[in-house]
Amino acid sequence: MQSQKITFPGAFGTELAARLDLPDAPPRAYALFAHCFTCTKDIFAAARIAEGLTAQGIAVLRFDFTGLGASDGDFANTNFSSNVQDLVAAAAYMKQSLAEPAIVIGHSLGGAAVLAAAAQIDGARAICTIGAPADPAHVAHHFESARDEIEREGEAVVRLVGRPFRIRRQFLDDIESAKLERAVAGLRKALLVFHSPQDTTVSIDNAARIYGWARHPKSFVSLDSADHLLSQRADAIYVAEVVAAWAQRYLASGE
Repeated sequence: MQSQKITFPGAFGTELAARLDLPDAPPRAYALFAHCFTCTKDIFAAARIAEGLTAQGIAVLRFDFTGLGASDGDFANTNFSSNVQDLVAAAAYMKQSLAEPAIVIGHSLGGAAVLAAAAQIDGARAICTIGAPADPAHVAHHFESARDEIEREGEAVVRLVGRPFRIRRQFLDDIESAKLERAVAGLRKALLVFHSPQDTTVSIDNAARIYGWARHPKSFVSLDSADHLLSQRADAIYVAEVVAAWAQRYLASGE
């Protein structure tokens, strides 16, 4: 596997940091990966899934959303809608400089963003979510204790995964207005939903809602015993192997 650092302009025009993982042979397809809420492109699950996909001949672009990781911008100015726009910008960069992503994968809130962005990524034929919430507002529980301060002062600093983040009222307003049912029902692309029955961060009921909204072709894979972040290497590699095998049918149909 070869790995390259690249940058491209995101939703706010600031530079987003990305990593392109390439198989040793010419790629048979390109995938775009969106990380979980307040995570980065280098989180264990993203890195291991990319590693597994490159082993199957699929190149992967994973990037940091605006204000996270090595990307420029202020996280406080971002929201779910800007994440969706960052995803569309990443796909546009790939189309211009590499190849339009045929597979788009999102983990947790990144999965919800992928569902919202998919209609704007014409070349995407296979969409995958991993532990995704059916309602973006689900992430508000992470800072419920600060909600009164956010509403009163317009913003508050909260600690998430051990780090401080400034959350503004516009973020709450945005996630509460974001609804995915119509986007999922009108997807017109193959959908694969991964979720663990033991996920204590985003319950498996969310997967049932997403799957119920979607039209065929759609598939569900239970990640039995996995945690939300896929912290066990075997779980991340399993996801990569299943994605590669499942997507082959839809990649071939588009050739």
